[in-house]
Amino acid sequence: MALRDTRRSPTATVTRFPEPPGIPQVHLGVECESLKASKPAPKSSSLLGVAFDNDDGHTRLTRGDNFVLVGGSQETHAVMQETAVKINEHLDRQGKRLEDASVTELRDICQDVREKHGR
Repeated sequence: MALRDTRRSPTATVTRFPEPPGIPQVHLGVECESLKASKPAPKSSSLLGVAFDNDDGHTRLTRGDNFVLVGGSQETHAVMQETAVKINEHLDRQGKRLEDASVTELRDICQDVREKHGR
């Protein structure tokens, strides 16, 4: 069956073939209401720690609720772990999540953690 598609040009012809059973029909160029997001995605943030001073051949990876730490020597990776945990503890004491902290606040927290732990 040939249909005239006037969205492209008045003379364009589109040929449609029957859909195989069990496969949903797709309508191109038509916005589906069910695909629209009802709410915007919640705001999320994560800390990423990457270190390159690994000489022992081990691959280190640590994941937390809001952080991922990759690489580094055993000592460096431990420092990254401690720093990520302390940042989260600091935010918890303030009653905030990482997503709620401004860049300035996060920078101040990182500096505070680094000064307190001599890193």
